[in-house]
Amino acid sequence: MIEWEVGTHALRVTDVDNAELVVVGDDLGVDGGGSDVPRPVDETVAATASELRFPHAVVYAFSLDSDERYELEDAGGTISLSSGEYVVDVDTDIKTYLRFSGPARIERSAGFDSIVVSFPTRTPIQLGFRSRHELPAATITVPDSPEAVAEALTHLSSSQKTTGPNRTYPTLRGHPPLFEPGESLEIPDHVRGETPNSGVELLVPPTYESLLVTAPLAYYLQATVRTLPDAGIAHEPESPRLRLPVVGVDRRLEPMPELERDVERLLRKTFFLDCLVRNAGPYGTKLAATSLLDALELDPTTLYEASPQRRLSTYLEVPYAAVEHRLPDWHLSTYLEPGYDRLETIPFLLDRLSMIYTPRTSELDGKELVERSLEDFYRGDTDPSVDGRASTGQVASVDIVKPELRNGRVHGWLADGVPIDVFKCASEAYQNRLEYVERTSDSISIQVILNDPEMSGEHDSVAEIYRQRSEVLPMHVTVEESLRTADLARTFEASHDFIHYIGHCETDGLRCSDGYLSTSSLDRCNAQTFFLNACGSFFEGQTLIEKGSVAGAVTFTKVLNDHAVKVGSTFAKLLVHGFSIERAMCLARRRIMMGKDYAVVGDGTHSLIQGEHRLPTTVKIEELEDTDDQFLVTFDCYSTEATGAYYFPHTTDNEYAYLCGRESSFTLSRSELACVLEETEASVIYDGDVYWSEELSTRFDS
Repeated sequence: MIEWEVGTHALRVTDVDNAELVVVGDDLGVDGGGSDVPRPVDETVAATASELRFPHAVVYAFSLDSDERYELEDAGGTISLSSGEYVVDVDTDIKTYLRFSGPARIERSAGFDSIVVSFPTRTPIQLGFRSRHELPAATITVPDSPEAVAEALTHLSSSQKTTGPNRTYPTLRGHPPLFEPGESLEIPDHVRGETPNSGVELLVPPTYESLLVTAPLAYYLQATVRTLPDAGIAHEPESPRLRLPVVGVDRRLEPMPELERDVERLLRKTFFLDCLVRNAGPYGTKLAATSLLDALELDPTTLYEASPQRRLSTYLEVPYAAVEHRLPDWHLSTYLEPGYDRLETIPFLLDRLSMIYTPRTSELDGKELVERSLEDFYRGDTDPSVDGRASTGQVASVDIVKPELRNGRVHGWLADGVPIDVFKCASEAYQNRLEYVERTSDSISIQVILNDPEMSGEHDSVAEIYRQRSEVLPMHVTVEESLRTADLARTFEASHDFIHYIGHCETDGLRCSDGYLSTSSLDRCNAQTFFLNACGSFFEGQTLIEKGSVAGAVTFTKVLNDHAVKVGSTFAKLLVHGFSIERAMCLARRRIMMGKDYAVVGDGTHSLIQGEHRLPTTVKIEELEDTDDQFLVTFDCYSTEATGAYYFPHTTDNEYAYLCGRESSFTLSRSELACVLEETEASVIYDGDVYWSEELSTRFDS
């Protein structure tokens, strides 16, 4: 639900998630409710203005008279629109669309803190607003019964805003209702009323294992979920089934554990084909992969207009092998110990459209840990003789296990054990995240704590990174040194968005000038995110999640001081440019030889801020052999918060967009590469190290 009110020279828009948007125009006139915005919106407003100003955002403009599409560049670019009909997409906290007749000019303000849309004269404008629906709109009470869980899963799709292929757009999938335990099944009337009637049925054995594994597929297909005894099927009662009654489809799925593979393939294929078919609609884009539909002899217009059952039945006829090589990497997989006590986490996982697998592990010996670290190592010049973060106390040790990872770019672990290559989550992290979504603040509070003067190298580096970023974003940076236990406790209990702790951690806790602070002694942790860059900080970080934080970076064991500086500074840079905690750490730790000593606890998909690009980008640069002026440049753009989104590489002559999770590669000259790096805010992997694009662009500008 969207509400709006008119103030002096401004239109204030709010939604039920407490998100707020202020549209400013000195001569802004509002004429009441509007209409005719060819995008999915919750509310429209008719206005008149010669200039409108929006908060900093990613901006696209689409011509309604042709296939022309424009994107506002980050570094001082301008979009000049000639006469014609246009829709402008302003990607603010509340999704905003403008429809008008040009000409118009779109640019960033001198301080890059706002978007300015201007017209030669006062022009009628239709404004459309859509809530991102980041907060769940309801709660479903669920008893300890597989039959009740099946019905509850059916209604999680009530948060989706369409039954068509456009549900692949992340902004059209709101946060599902929450689950809470209770004696009887209670589903709010408005949730029942908003649950789509797709006609798709998913019949599952009455086990929590099967129900939780199939939950992502059921949610995306908007399927009615029933347990097999209730479905009245006598033969093969142990085998799940996907049914489309109107078109006569009754597809048998394999029982566990093969059910995991069937669900993964069905969901990935269906989601991908929907991403291609959606471009036949009024707000599609020119995707590079769309040509695959011709090869498969699929008509996108017919499929776009088809009912959910008929569209899905067509997809089922497409062999998985025919699309497998074109599928984007799936963004997130979560390993969940099945059981009623894990049920409350399901809506949060489906909000990220995570695959759900059962956890399996094996022992990991020390040699394998070193080998896995070296596989990801970019640089080979680290001197292992450099002293570690010297400590006379005992460092807590962590028994790491080897997980059996399935498909996924990012992996979360909601089960016993501490596995490598995943973020160790906790159900508390998801609940904590909701609290921070509801909080409003004018600025981001960052606290840097140096509790050992000998580690001033990292302290100086990260403090400068945060301060530089505060010149662009509303960030308040505070630096503290040599805190006592009481002061450090108050810091964690005060409201901060991020705490970067540099110092020592031992079995008694975080070392302070007068002793040790055990995070278990805190009444409450009000730090949204953190980095405990200290030896063996895993258990202290895990406790911070239990006490109120959403996510944080930690270490498993002792770490070398120069390693900590490299990881800390790179992590800081990525974090304040919009990378999630897990992705920032994944890139940062690969700069050092023993990167697997670093890990993430809590909800690793969480991002502290939104960067210039809503979808963080990594660029890989490789020099082509036998030439010093040609480079293979690969773009990797994805976010666990925006599955189904697309990106557009700004390279010479490129005219295609790409689905997030699918890399795109181009051969560029030295000057073209310099231009790309200058215009793209991205992490860059080049010559065995990780850089930021702006610092690397001058190297190729010659």
